[in-house]
Amino acid sequence: MTSYTEKELFESVPVPRAVAALAVPTIISQIVAIIYNLADTFFIGQMGNPYMVAAVTLVYPWFNMLTAIGNLFGIGGSSVIARMLGAGRDCEVKFVSAFSVYGGMVFTLAFSLGTWFFREPLLEFLGASSENIRYSENYIFWVVVLGGIPTMLSMTMSHLIRSEGHAKTAGAGMMCGGILNIILDPLLIFAAGMGFTGAAVATALSNLASLVFLTGAYVKMRKHLALSLNPVYMGFRYMKPVLSVGAASAVTVSLASFSNIVIVKLAAAYGDIPVAAYGIVKKIDQFPLGICQGLYQGFMPLVGYNYASGDYRRMRAVSVFSWKTALIIGGTFAVCFLVTAPEIIQAFIRDAETERLGADFLRIACLAVPFMAVNALVIYTLQAMGKGALSGVLSVCRQGLLNIPVLIIMNMAVGLYGMIWTQLIIELIMIPATLEMYAVTWKKITGGNNKNESDPCKRKSS
Repeated sequence: MTSYTEKELFESVPVPRAVAALAVPTIISQIVAIIYNLADTFFIGQMGNPYMVAAVTLVYPWFNMLTAIGNLFGIGGSSVIARMLGAGRDCEVKFVSAFSVYGGMVFTLAFSLGTWFFREPLLEFLGASSENIRYSENYIFWVVVLGGIPTMLSMTMSHLIRSEGHAKTAGAGMMCGGILNIILDPLLIFAAGMGFTGAAVATALSNLASLVFLTGAYVKMRKHLALSLNPVYMGFRYMKPVLSVGAASAVTVSLASFSNIVIVKLAAAYGDIPVAAYGIVKKIDQFPLGICQGLYQGFMPLVGYNYASGDYRRMRAVSVFSWKTALIIGGTFAVCFLVTAPEIIQAFIRDAETERLGADFLRIACLAVPFMAVNALVIYTLQAMGKGALSGVLSVCRQGLLNIPVLIIMNMAVGLYGMIWTQLIIELIMIPATLEMYAVTWKKITGGNNKNESDPCKRKSS
């Protein structure tokens, strides 16, 4: 891919190329990260024990809370930094980056310690059964308690480095950990004889490796970066703008995790087999969503920079191009999953009942993917513009106010399969709301009377 200066990338490179330059490395790193998340489930599934798979399924929503914390400080900080760079306030970036790193570290330490001290009621709340609670406690110890700070910091560092246009470096850091996990899983589980524990240790070590890589990259590039990790710049001056923007992303991930907790608890009433089947489907479902996540992480700095610099036409062109790309990606995966669902599930576990339920669940769940991708990207567009309150409202409505009540109602009315249909219902309800919220915001910032601004597709560079 052609190399561009930071100014060229943000201001003049044609929109598809600019989005690709920032998003492709991130998407590649997301694919590797998804593969390594799948690797845990895949290699654990090869042991033929559905209770082990169920344990990973139970713990995963809580482990995903580390992503919420990483987004709170990482996406919040990167959004503020991108807008500072667009406004020419480079000298203030170091204060934002220091708060994002050290504030996130303290927050995660408290989260990890709380997880361990309250592990028994927590696992009971997550839906652990007598058959899988021992595996669940083991997994949560390694990936959340010991691995919490490295996991969160690697995500935050990746976001901050990407905010200055260094998407390749940020992506390489996440890929480093992903590739290592894929290698370590079979070595520790089978070759070293660690079994289920080996999968948890591999995840913790891999996230630590990502952090080491990204820290080393920062040290190497620090003379060319506006951001800083020097603790002397740590302060609370920019806490409000960072957290107000990052909160929307954190709420999205947190509520999604809580929704997963609810569905796992409800599924657990039908036995451990449905929990295992749902866990496999959820990991597979993350593949197209993770690619779209890489897309929005890539385009957010472009949106934030051009919003701050006043180039609203280019900002909108970036957004619309990204939304269309996400829709195509989601639709393609949905078709593939519909056609090959049984074969995909069989690759993960050889258990007839789990295979049957998993194939049914996957065919239903994949229908929501294109709509989930578009809704998420519109919300993150608002977030990149600094509209934390608006994106937060949409996230809360999508993942909390609607999702959880509908989930419970569908379980009561339809049963096990009704819960799987819930996500599609929610996304179809939210599509008009998210697009309307963006349209209203667009009219406010442009005055609603500039035809050229409202039609970015006519701009040659887009």
